[in-house]
Amino acid sequence: MIAETFIRRPVTAIVISIVIVLVGIIAMLTLPVAQYPDITPPTVSISGNFTGADAETVEQTTTTAIETQVNGSPGMSYITSNSTGSGQSSITATFNVGTDINMATLDVQNRVSVAQPGLPDAVKRLGLVVRKRNPSIMVALAFYSPNGTHDAKFIGNFTNIYMKDALQRVPGVGDIVTRAADFSMRIWLNPEKLAALSLTPADVTASLTEQNLQVAAGTVGGNPQPMQQSFEYSVLTNSRINTKDQFEEIIVRNSTSTGGLVYLRDVARVELGVFDYNSNAFVNGKPATFLLVYQAPGANAMDTYDALMKTLEEARKTFPSDIDFLVPLETVSVVKTSIDEVVHTLLEALFLVVIVVFLFLQNWRATLIPLLAIPVSLIGTFIFFIPFGFTINTLTLFAFVLAIGIVVDDAIVVVEAVQHYIDHNKLSPKEATRAAMKDISGPVIAIALILAAVFVPVGFIPGIVGRLYQQFAITIAVSVLISAFVALSLTPALCSIMLRPSKEEGARKNWLEKFFSGFNNRFNRLTLSYSKGVGSWIRRTPYVLVMMAVLFVGLVFLFKNKPTAFIPTEDEGRMFVTYEMPEATSTTRSIALLQDLMGKIQQIPEVNVIGGLAGLNIISFSNKTNVGTLFVTLKPWDKRKGKEHHVQAVVGKIQGIASSVKEARILAITPPAIPGLGQSAGFTFELQQTTSTDNIAQFDAVAQKFLAAVNQRPEIGMAYTFFNTRTPSYKIDVDREKAKQLNVNVASVYTTLSTLLG
Repeated sequence: MIAETFIRRPVTAIVISIVIVLVGIIAMLTLPVAQYPDITPPTVSISGNFTGADAETVEQTTTTAIETQVNGSPGMSYITSNSTGSGQSSITATFNVGTDINMATLDVQNRVSVAQPGLPDAVKRLGLVVRKRNPSIMVALAFYSPNGTHDAKFIGNFTNIYMKDALQRVPGVGDIVTRAADFSMRIWLNPEKLAALSLTPADVTASLTEQNLQVAAGTVGGNPQPMQQSFEYSVLTNSRINTKDQFEEIIVRNSTSTGGLVYLRDVARVELGVFDYNSNAFVNGKPATFLLVYQAPGANAMDTYDALMKTLEEARKTFPSDIDFLVPLETVSVVKTSIDEVVHTLLEALFLVVIVVFLFLQNWRATLIPLLAIPVSLIGTFIFFIPFGFTINTLTLFAFVLAIGIVVDDAIVVVEAVQHYIDHNKLSPKEATRAAMKDISGPVIAIALILAAVFVPVGFIPGIVGRLYQQFAITIAVSVLISAFVALSLTPALCSIMLRPSKEEGARKNWLEKFFSGFNNRFNRLTLSYSKGVGSWIRRTPYVLVMMAVLFVGLVFLFKNKPTAFIPTEDEGRMFVTYEMPEATSTTRSIALLQDLMGKIQQIPEVNVIGGLAGLNIISFSNKTNVGTLFVTLKPWDKRKGKEHHVQAVVGKIQGIASSVKEARILAITPPAIPGLGQSAGFTFELQQTTSTDNIAQFDAVAQKFLAAVNQRPEIGMAYTFFNTRTPSYKIDVDREKAKQLNVNVASVYTTLSTLLG
């Protein structure tokens, strides 16, 4: 008998339980904390840029070539891509849940390397970026100048040089995407002056390449030497040009006809600018630079956020004057609040269990023994989280809430049995424990196995639902099995040394014992009434069957008519607002609309911080001049109680603002219930053209017809797509015959166009 060992050696049982608790605490401190179990499929993104190319050219020359190679990577579920009119190519490979993301990224990187030689030179020159990352943003940081002392160019340069690398080193940070363009020397060519001097953009490019290069000049005095040298010096050159004045002094041509030199300043305007002017950011109406921070897979979200904020606070001491930061978006507060709420519920459940157990056992010794099974069973469960790959999340903590009332059952059975032998058989506590454990060891094991058998099958439900509730079910099953071990080890050991005979009938009672006596009398009367009622209904079995049938039919009716959802949507205290203006809208118009929307939304009382990015669509994560995204963070939940201040109410207010804007389509959307499963609440699906035709206009027509049909459905509140093929453009048709007749190189025509317009 297992219990016999611990009855004879109670210290051993106590020490084992203490070790279980200590190891469980250590495991608990090392586990990741998340809102939900990690059920998001791992993704690998590939991004490149074909500057100056239209969406169709990007798709044909870059996106398709990369997709062809990446498609078929082991473990891949599907692949999506997006080609924009700004020259951006974005490809996302989504893998099956459980795929090793590191190996998947390596395989994708190798496949991209195979595709790279066949890509346009402009794409290869800028490079392709392959990243593994969580598909949802953890934190968006906005650096800005509160008093307007510094412009966006200065802020972006400071952020890129000093902040990005420092934050990238924070433990738990997986990736940081900056929305600031790098400093660049901008050379604005004057076509008329070039033509007057018989120069072409290609001549300017050749001069830049010739006169601006990095040279390793070598050394003087190095071996071998015919004569012994006392010193060896490195030779430095000024071949690399860095300043605006130096660029202006680049010689484009030695003009023999005019007897002078043609400098770059003679045919162009040179200034220190940025590489890309299409991305502009604002926070609370002021120019800003955004850093989008992604969490590393398996990292603790709250620890990562705390470390990030600590690093920022330390760095703030060395910020240039009039530079500060705000957090227009973060996903950690809702995680922390959810965990705190569940922990609060856990403590309430623990308190109720203590009260109920004490109320019925009516002895502090008998109450303490089963209560000690709770920390051992629950904290010990954390030990198994590590090999199972579980996290501390709302579902595992809810499992603990449910398990609190279950893990004490076995111990209560043991205590009641031992107390019975002490009171009725007049045995000593140790002998009573031996006698009781001989009778109930088998039933205790059977109870634990039956309870575990109820929950374990939930963990084998296939698909994403099974993975979501797997941790919930396994957590309960493990805690129940540990409680059975406690009931066979710690509980009998404590019973043998702590329990005492109950008081004799008629003995003097204190106030607590009088309370328990009255409680027992009333409970016995309630039990007797219940027994009589059951007996009465047994004699009316047909009526009971009719009532059961009615309840069953009603249950089926309610089940069929009740709305269904994967996960309930909650007020997470944040939302996105995206807008889309007509195709080919300029960046200037987009910024004007962005600032107008920010000013109006900022007036909503529930809004705390608002940041905006012109040129970024957060839903498709594409860069276009006619789109933009606003990150709206609401005030804390305790400051906006009531339905009128709920996030959905704020969505309604923003939609009211949007209805007055006729020049753009504006969407106010809440984040998905589970981060990483899409970019917004609701659901997303893809239309795929399976026929051999490449008629994109026909596909667009089908997509718009389908979208119109979907919006007619009463169940759909709003359906939308950002797919658009109607982008206005100018088409230049080069007459190759005339070019050859005029002795003009056709390639130079396209090069000139690319240089002047790209």
